[in-house]
Amino acid sequence: MSGENILAIDNGTQSTRAMIFDPKGNLLFKTRKLIDNYSSPEPGFLELDPEQFWSTLCDACQELWKIPGVDKSSISCVTITTQRSTVINLDKQGKPLRPAIIWLDQRRTEGLDPVKGIWGVLFALSGMNETVAYLQAEAECNWIRTHQPDIWNATHKYLLLSGYLSYRMTDKYIDSIGCQVGYLPFDYKNQHWSSSWDWKWQAVPISKEILPELIPPSKILGNVSEQASKETGIPIGLPLIATAADKACEVIGAGCVQPNIACLSYGTTATINTTHKKYTEIIPLIPPYPSAVPGRYSLEMQIYRGYWMVSWFKREFGLNEQRLASQRGVEPEELFDDLINSVPPGSMGLVLQPFWSPGLKKPGPEAKGAIIGFGDVHTRAHLYRSIIEGLAYALREGAERTEKRSKVPITELRVAGGGSQSNAAMHITADIFNLQVSRPEIYEASGLGASIVAAVGMGYYSDFESAVQNMTKIGKIVEPNNENIKIYDDLYRKVYLPMYKRLKPLYDEIRSITGYPPKE
Repeated sequence: MSGENILAIDNGTQSTRAMIFDPKGNLLFKTRKLIDNYSSPEPGFLELDPEQFWSTLCDACQELWKIPGVDKSSISCVTITTQRSTVINLDKQGKPLRPAIIWLDQRRTEGLDPVKGIWGVLFALSGMNETVAYLQAEAECNWIRTHQPDIWNATHKYLLLSGYLSYRMTDKYIDSIGCQVGYLPFDYKNQHWSSSWDWKWQAVPISKEILPELIPPSKILGNVSEQASKETGIPIGLPLIATAADKACEVIGAGCVQPNIACLSYGTTATINTTHKKYTEIIPLIPPYPSAVPGRYSLEMQIYRGYWMVSWFKREFGLNEQRLASQRGVEPEELFDDLINSVPPGSMGLVLQPFWSPGLKKPGPEAKGAIIGFGDVHTRAHLYRSIIEGLAYALREGAERTEKRSKVPITELRVAGGGSQSNAAMHITADIFNLQVSRPEIYEASGLGASIVAAVGMGYYSDFESAVQNMTKIGKIVEPNNENIKIYDDLYRKVYLPMYKRLKPLYDEIRSITGYPPKE
């Protein structure tokens, strides 16, 4: 449809994709450029020259124009979705002062002054001191201010990656409300920078002047500048439509705009998200993030290092499957699914608790990963299946906590992310949740979600419900297997759920003896 197509750019952790969608949600063209050259100056640190993000975006766009059939004049607007929580410091000339700190970075700042005044008293009375201290220690700006004060003092703008790319595209320091996920003084309930009296300004001391202007998703951030047009090949003057962070875009790209439909993301961090009109904190002080739908909230429960465990297993124990897949010319997932299917549901009693990274409440900062039930019958196939089952147990627990807090039952599941391509994982998820599970027809759910936001912004649809209905399509559908439901329900309720409570005293002892993770 001439003049109505949407250029959606998805700047992720591993790659940048440039995609052209039509107003019906069809993916017409796509290019992908890998992002590499990450550096780790110290163990646990992860950084990247911000120019790398921009250069891969430019390269992906320039390659797009070379594809036969691509017509620049068919594009009406641009929209960019990015990885969350990656931060960049700019000087007065708009140049980066240091490498970007990537969301996977694990640096912490210990020994910071606690929040004082009435807020400090309230946190002490409510037992939230450790949670607040954890948030302070995790904030990248606190680390830069403490360890690199010259850089912090020279910072003219402190931006998330989304704000940085918006600046490079439009020459304006502006960002979308839907992208504000990170350790920033952001009021998640009212969806603007926090009021001057808010405790967050104490926890992460930042001058409001160094933060960007915020506007809602679907509004115009600005127009493609002459310089950006020259570097990307995008026609000068095209509107850049505000969208949301990649996870929020993935949720609506999977068709989850109603609160009863949950989006499971089997990515590096496994999550379960539901979209709500009401502000609800599933865990106290841990807010729901902005939805890609303006004024709504994405209730999210995270399993840190979620599908990372699958990558770990494949790296450590799956070389044979990867070698055979290469020889046979098939995707490795096919052979790993065979590995899963060689083991009965429940992995013959091998139960995994996927708490490889510390949390805030349940699991708490003392938590560890655990696998129980080993016997001489177990093989690496049982271990692999138990990883998939353990992730699904943890996400089910997250779903039940979401339902309890929101008072809205979850009746349907959509699965996105890399792990969604595993049919075996979909079947296990359906059985453990006892719900129908489906995945989007288009794998690029984040890019599609960004296009949905842009389509509403351009007036192609009057509201998000109609845009989602017309632009998303369901691919594979899996129904739960009645023969497997009971064994999974028994293992979940009688074994998995009690595990954390039973093991917590041991985790506390490990923390006390080894000093890891450190106490605030």
